[in-house]
Amino acid sequence: MPRSAWKGPFFVAIPGLKQALTQNIPVRTNARACTVIPSFVGLKFQIHNGKDYVPITVTDEMVGHKLGEFAPTRKRFSYRQTKNK
Repeated sequence: MPRSAWKGPFFVAIPGLKQALTQNIPVRTNARACTVIPSFVGLKFQIHNGKDYVPITVTDEMVGHKLGEFAPTRKRFSYRQTKNK
């Protein structure tokens, strides 16, 4: 269920955002619930997935989604062959 229209998108003040725009350096953040707004397009983020920071470059298609959608928190499961077989 989406957020109410009168509230607007959820946004967290991210320190160093202006510096990232001018110097093209990635912004480290833990704010996975922050909504991607159009002014983020072209920025580089490092989003925390619980263990490490995943590098992401924001594109036009990401606007309106949450930052956490682009940094998966779970690894893929695969069966491994044992040594004896």
